[in-house]
Amino acid sequence: MQQECSQCHAVSTPEELTAERIRTRVAPDLYYAGNKFRREWLEAWLQAPKRIRPAGTFFGQHVVAGDERDIVPVESLPDHPVYSAEQAKAATEYLMTLRPHDNLVDAVTYEPGSIAAMIGKMNFNKFKGCNACHETEPGLGGLSGPEVYTAFERVTPEFLFSYIQNPQAWAPKTFMPNAHLNDEEVAKLVNYLKRLSED
Repeated sequence: MQQECSQCHAVSTPEELTAERIRTRVAPDLYYAGNKFRREWLEAWLQAPKRIRPAGTFFGQHVVAGDERDIVPVESLPDHPVYSAEQAKAATEYLMTLRPHDNLVDAVTYEPGSIAAMIGKMNFNKFKGCNACHETEPGLGGLSGPEVYTAFERVTPEFLFSYIQNPQAWAPKTFMPNAHLNDEEVAKLVNYLKRLSED
């Protein structure tokens, strides 16, 4: 399974963590998949994959200018192969062993909370500007990052918290900015993503 996944994904820490590698890779890195994904979601997704990144792994490879917003020609985006139940189980078991960042996850103390829909949306979109890169519902939001309306279903809250707090600790050359938020502000964002998955 390692050989199959590694045809497209980095399943071990790349030797060169450069911005150029991020721009030219053909699929997202999976070398910390076990620290990131929810096992049940991953196994189910591999059997019925749906696009998470509306503009592909690196948006610059696919987007073209439109009249009102960038457009992504769907035919330019590769589809993930559909796995059988047996293949999905084997792949999930393997990917969940990839855990180089246990220390980052263990450092998180997150207690799920609630946030009003209007306040959460205003904080996410206006105050933090996260919708410039992320869709909060299909067709609404930016294209350069993964959509976030299923984020709480697919990844653990501890990963979300840690990644939002310091993206470069996970991926040194990621385009995700470090906004230097305190724990309370990070929790507000995670709680909003939780709410999106429930609405």
